[in-house]
Amino acid sequence: MEIQNRELHRVALTAIIHKDKKYLIVKRNPDKKAFPGRWTVPGGGLEVDDYINTPKTTSDAWYFAITESLRREIKEEVAIEVGKIKYLLDLTFIRPDGIPVVVLSYFCGWKSGQIELNEENIDYKWVTFDDAKNYNLISGILGEIEMVDKILKGEDSNKINFNNI
Repeated sequence: MEIQNRELHRVALTAIIHKDKKYLIVKRNPDKKAFPGRWTVPGGGLEVDDYINTPKTTSDAWYFAITESLRREIKEEVAIEVGKIKYLLDLTFIRPDGIPVVVLSYFCGWKSGQIELNEENIDYKWVTFDDAKNYNLISGILGEIEMVDKILKGEDSNKINFNNI
């Protein structure tokens, strides 16, 4: 696989959204470049337009561009508002088209709104961690859901083995 520039990465953001001890999963459109037709969680890519036309937080930079971009992606994909966004983990992978991707995964609670899907996804479900095991999730998503499930229960979330999920 040819990687054109080893210093450049696409930045993607995901959110494990929880409501009433259940987690929102969505089924990707079969036309997507990465993971077509698989179940995942809402998210998308950071775009320069997410911040470039807004006032800088300091004279040199935009703070909170990542979380604001994630809020935009959630609103676009599933039409809901979420509460406080908390960092969960990061990961990297290389897309089938050779583009390296850095994924920043977060978790947050549902705040308001009814699910309305855009063209990126074709179905959605609110599932418990145990229910999620029955879906063809993108590798690692089940582990992320398990981590959040443990965090919300006050349990140790550092003992997830992503190789077994």
